[in-house]
Amino acid sequence: QVQLVESGGGLVQAGGSLRLSCAASGNIFSINLLAWYRQAPGKQRELVATITSGGNTNYADSVKGRFTISRDNAKTTVYLQMNTLKPEDTAVYYCNAKRPHELGVIDYWGQGTQVTVSS
Repeated sequence: QVQLVESGGGLVQAGGSLRLSCAASGNIFSINLLAWYRQAPGKQRELVATITSGGNTNYADSVKGRFTISRDNAKTTVYLQMNTLKPEDTAVYYCNAKRPHELGVIDYWGQGTQVTVSS
């Protein structure tokens, strides 16, 4: 099992910055990808950014150049630095970990943290 706990959400004005953190514990050695998703009211959950165990990153087009995903050397904490925030970035942000399994991939989720960007 893997446990994920997010922190760092809050209210910020447009153009501001926030940094989200996600602390992973449990069977973290089996994780091969960490990601941030977000879900705005009335919308589907969408992928924001990913980082592989090798450090490769990928971003949704809507956040490229503004958001940066990273992790600490121990690979127990993943971060999402969000700059130049826009009102449309308002959502609940979820940390996700993916673990390979003989039958596919197992997803683990944090409880989510609210990010609200005012105009």
